[in-house]
Amino acid sequence: MEALRVPSPRILLKAPTGSGKSTGVPPMMDDAGLGDRGLIVVVQPRRMAARLLARHVARLRGVELGKEVGYAVRFERYISSRTRIAYVTDGMLERWLTEWTSLEGVSAVVFDEFHERSLSGDLSLGRVLDLQEGPRRDLAVVVMSATLEISGLREYMGGSCRVLEAQGRQYPVEVVYRAPRLVSDGRGRVAPPPIWEQAAYVVREAVREDDCGDVLVFMPGVYEIRKTVELLAGKPWMSGRDVFPLYGSLAPEQQNCAVERGDIPRVIVSTNVAETSLTIEGVRTVVDSGLVRRSGWDPYRGMDTLHLVKISKASAAQRAGRAGRVAPGRCFRLWSEAEQARKEDFDPPECFRVDLAGAVLNLAAWGVTVPENFRWLDVPAPLVMQRAVNLLAALGATEEDGSLTGTGKRMTAFPLPPRLACLLLRAREHGYGALAGCVAS
Repeated sequence: MEALRVPSPRILLKAPTGSGKSTGVPPMMDDAGLGDRGLIVVVQPRRMAARLLARHVARLRGVELGKEVGYAVRFERYISSRTRIAYVTDGMLERWLTEWTSLEGVSAVVFDEFHERSLSGDLSLGRVLDLQEGPRRDLAVVVMSATLEISGLREYMGGSCRVLEAQGRQYPVEVVYRAPRLVSDGRGRVAPPPIWEQAAYVVREAVREDDCGDVLVFMPGVYEIRKTVELLAGKPWMSGRDVFPLYGSLAPEQQNCAVERGDIPRVIVSTNVAETSLTIEGVRTVVDSGLVRRSGWDPYRGMDTLHLVKISKASAAQRAGRAGRVAPGRCFRLWSEAEQARKEDFDPPECFRVDLAGAVLNLAAWGVTVPENFRWLDVPAPLVMQRAVNLLAALGATEEDGSLTGTGKRMTAFPLPPRLACLLLRAREHGYGALAGCVAS
């Protein structure tokens, strides 16, 4: 806590998976007195992590959720005037920075799992650092991650940034590679079996071991999760294990069933929401498909969509680490050791993959009318930036100098891509708001 006692503190904390960053650091900051000065905002890349971490920390602190400890995500808000620690998504913080320009009443902003490098996270960090250098010199800024390459980030955060590294309790994890065998598709062609069949085959192998513990299976999306759950549920060799799906849009009650340990051994089939932040007690075996659905620009649709891609070495390390939280474990990777060597070290930042129109719209709302002048951690390609600027001008959202028009200001109220926000505004002017809402959905 010594690092927080300097003026305008900036801290970069690197600590391994399972070291208690997400649940331990914010309460320590509160105990050090920051909660007396204002809200401690803890930024998470996913809604489910924000919700479950807030619930867990409230339980540890012996307080009611929504009182001293709360959370705010899209469609849910458990925060009161008594809240001292609030877990929020990066998208929620980005919106707060548009509506609540100086973050009055906030004493600290903690960016957790920053290695995921979401566009909202990048924008919010840059804006918070600007505020700290301007009207909010009392604001504390902390950036945390387990697999972050910190050299460039340290330079970005400035010479006053204090770098801290902590060691956590991580048990050894045996990594086993299970590259799929090619099979005939009945038409004279050979291909690997569907990823859910590969996973089910390995789960069958894993549960034969007495020390298997609970099993966590990583799948790229909801469709693959459902196919995997269907294959596993009720199989005799599962020995009565429960099977639970886990993904962001699942009802909170069902998410709780998946992450809270019961008396019956489990198999949890999850997207990468379980890759970071959350500790699922009892997991000693991980089965990793090596795939993820990641947002990216789709030129045919003119907006972002989800693409099926292979994970990086950093993500693979995060997933494997889930098996070593409570005891020695094993991670089965559904690819070869040679393919592992060819993987990228880190996932590319989202600012290199997605449409920037929404980001440029928010920057204009913050008074940054020339997006190239923003303090980017990684500067997007000029052509991508210009495409976003041209789109906003075509939609009537910006003036010639880059400032927002009346239409642009109204568009910022919608948590939607600018095209869809403009669609809703124009349709409402002509009496077709409900129809446009259906089209946008």
